[in-house]
Amino acid sequence: MTATSRRRFLGSTAGAFAALLASGCTARSLAMAGTAPSPLGALVPDPAGILDLPLGMSYRIVSRLGDTMNDGLIVPDKADGMGCFALADRSLALVRNHELKVGDLPGGPLLSAYDHTPGGEAVPGGTTTLVLDPDTLEVRRQHRSLAGTIRNCAGGTTPWGSWLTCEEDVTRPGEDAGKDHGWVFEVPAEAAGMVDPVPLKAMGRFRHEAAAVDPRTGIVYMTEDRDESVLYRFVPTVRGKLGRGGRLQAAALATGPCDTRNWPESDGMPNGVCSLKWIDLDNPESPEDDLRFQAARKGAAIFARGEGIHMGDGEVYFCATSGGAAGLGQIFRLTPGLNGAADQLDLFFESASETQFNYGDNLTVAPNGHLVVCEDQYTDVVDNHLRGIAPDGTAYPIGRLRLQTELAGACFSPDGRTFFVNAFSPAMTFAIRMPDSWTALKAA
Repeated sequence: MTATSRRRFLGSTAGAFAALLASGCTARSLAMAGTAPSPLGALVPDPAGILDLPLGMSYRIVSRLGDTMNDGLIVPDKADGMGCFALADRSLALVRNHELKVGDLPGGPLLSAYDHTPGGEAVPGGTTTLVLDPDTLEVRRQHRSLAGTIRNCAGGTTPWGSWLTCEEDVTRPGEDAGKDHGWVFEVPAEAAGMVDPVPLKAMGRFRHEAAAVDPRTGIVYMTEDRDESVLYRFVPTVRGKLGRGGRLQAAALATGPCDTRNWPESDGMPNGVCSLKWIDLDNPESPEDDLRFQAARKGAAIFARGEGIHMGDGEVYFCATSGGAAGLGQIFRLTPGLNGAADQLDLFFESASETQFNYGDNLTVAPNGHLVVCEDQYTDVVDNHLRGIAPDGTAYPIGRLRLQTELAGACFSPDGRTFFVNAFSPAMTFAIRMPDSWTALKAA
């Protein structure tokens, strides 16, 4: 987004954000670190021209667009967010989003779909599930597991063994669809076929991006892909039973309204660690798609396009794709409070250079505490990388996608030995065995 566009945006929403811009958040935090050579070694050009990795690392493509699945359908395109699970028989299950919209090819006739077009065709978005041998990574089976949704972008794993798949779309009933969209759906990892598509409406209707669950409390933190997004959390009535309802809230700095984007027109994120409070939101089903504006009026903090979010060891990290003074992206760290203590938020990383990262999108926290960030650049010719970020905030390259598409769906196997990631289109799912030197990269 250009400075002109940002000024236009702030002017057009002046009413909603007047209180925010008058806040006391005046100190700017630029938690920027340098770029370092990869501790895994320099990237080596891939002879196949697909994915460059350091010497000693290699990938295999375990699933790709057009593969025939066990249910007779074919793997659809636009592979996005993904989670990895260990099943009872030691198999690994990958539940993978497909960010398909009306008009995209679904991969075959879809049954048990959440929604249909007025013409009777199932809406093509949803998920597929792959079950892999944990030792050889051979595909044992793969199948559609959710259908009838729109633009399933990212999501998150739950401690109880399911994938929360999120619609980045707020289509209303009409020309393209018969129902409201903009929901979270839950897909159990062990599901052997299509699941019953039940929208979790209490978790809010907005342009969802990703979700992360705190295993200690069952609280779900959620991001929103909007220039003027807020950070949400869902406090379930019953831990692990999201369908039983709960409270939807938005994050606000305890000191008052704040624009965290650090754009030239914004007041900026305060330095250091800030205490959070959580604001209850009314009418989470939001027919007008206005939850973020309601939140802003109530004093919520504003973020620049919330994207990937992941729970680490007692800390939640999330990307703001276009945030920062350079507009290249930020990563925030949220530390949930214990025993009644307030949650804490700080700006963990802000990219000052395209060599640190350029539009960080999906992210995951590796078992060794490092972050792995997928780039999704917005240029005519893209050069998207996998970027590592060490606990001290140093960025380094892990991989480089040679295709003109984005990387997404970054996740690790439960034992940390295998890293999985998708190429968006044409859809491919890569499995990469991580070297022992990766595990050794612990925080000092």
